[in-house]
Amino acid sequence: MNSCSFILFIFATIIFLPCLRTTEAASCHPDDEAGLLAFKSGITRDPSGILSSWKKGTYCCSWKGVTCETGNRVTLLSVEGYSDADETFLSGTISPSLAKLEHLNEIYFSNIKNIKGSFPQYLFKLPMLKYVYIQNIRLSGPLPTNIGALSQLEHLDLQGNHFTGPIPISISNLTQLTRLNLGGNRFSSTIPNIFKSIKELGYLNLSGNRFSGELPPSIASLARNLWALSVSQNNLSGTIPNYLSRFKLLSVLDLSKNRYSGVVPTSFTNLTRLYDLNLSQNRLTNPFPPLDVSSMRYLDLSYNKFSMTTIPQWVTMLPIINSLKLAKCGIKMSLDDWKPAAPSSYDVIDLSENEISGSPAWFLNHTIFLREFWASRNKLRFDMGKLTLENIRTLDLSRNLVFGMVPATIAGLQNLNLSYNHLCGKLPTTKFPASAFAGNDCLCGSPLSPCKPLRQKKRSPK
Repeated sequence: MNSCSFILFIFATIIFLPCLRTTEAASCHPDDEAGLLAFKSGITRDPSGILSSWKKGTYCCSWKGVTCETGNRVTLLSVEGYSDADETFLSGTISPSLAKLEHLNEIYFSNIKNIKGSFPQYLFKLPMLKYVYIQNIRLSGPLPTNIGALSQLEHLDLQGNHFTGPIPISISNLTQLTRLNLGGNRFSSTIPNIFKSIKELGYLNLSGNRFSGELPPSIASLARNLWALSVSQNNLSGTIPNYLSRFKLLSVLDLSKNRYSGVVPTSFTNLTRLYDLNLSQNRLTNPFPPLDVSSMRYLDLSYNKFSMTTIPQWVTMLPIINSLKLAKCGIKMSLDDWKPAAPSSYDVIDLSENEISGSPAWFLNHTIFLREFWASRNKLRFDMGKLTLENIRTLDLSRNLVFGMVPATIAGLQNLNLSYNHLCGKLPTTKFPASAFAGNDCLCGSPLSPCKPLRQKKRSPK
């Protein structure tokens, strides 16, 4: 072989050898392919083609939602729709043949809506499984009593299904859990006292169920790592536990829509990292402690038995606060006296059903990011025509003392309620129904009654 031929041989080897290796590697393990195709065969409807790339004889690691991190074995399976898209769903059942995916480490089934059946038993046959997300797919029935056998799990997220019955005691064996989400199901009974052995838990969501009684004392064992706790929309009662103030990392706390009574512990001032607090729709009473926080993303204290008189000073002075909801909190101040430190940081404000007077015009005209302002059933008195409404999308000023004309800038709103005020004059062109303007003094024009033509005064004869 002369030198020229040898060089061509080497060049060809460099070019084609990787291709040969790729072809050799691009073969799906037969067990993984069989398990995935069995799952697809259990699906009776797939209108948006979520599984359209799953075809026998093709490289399964390239299928949509399938990942192989080591060799040709599937380690991650993600089958997800979109919560706001009606056509992205699957109908059918989950095949037990997914147990063939022996190297599966993570599984994500989310927003595919019409999958029916009970808790998947094949999960017990996957020894490497650490992350389980089965969300919003309508599985039902009780959780298996031996769910604690999945002791290697770090995340268990079953939100938005139809699971029933009590939480199995054996969950206490999931000592590696850092995330437990059982929200949005139909679990009942009391919350079991199982958390003493799950001390690594950072996220706990039990909201939207049918739990009753009080929070179990073992939740206090989570003080070192827990940063988010949500038990909203249940039937929990009693007082808010003092031990929550020892949760130094707690950033998100949602106890809303329960039957908590009494006062909020004064020791909540220790929760310096709290930035998302929802205590609304309970039976809590004064006083509310002044929190020692540098910012808040969300604060909702609405519909309790508070008598705050004014918007709390610690809230007013926050340099960052996005959403403030203080509906029916007994506030009797004038908005003319409210001077928030960071008016441009607000995104949502709800001050409905108080006795607030004055004018919000100066505030509404100078906020940059405010999208929603709710202030119905107050005593606000100001000229509606002075509002610019450049960025606001939702405005509710119903049942106040607002006067003047309705400005043309309401055309940029998505939601509007100006009913039962003292507004007058012809309405600008509007897409809103008559109910948005009902009960005013002398509004006219579509969608209300036509405006009456002005009568010209008769000239007296000379």
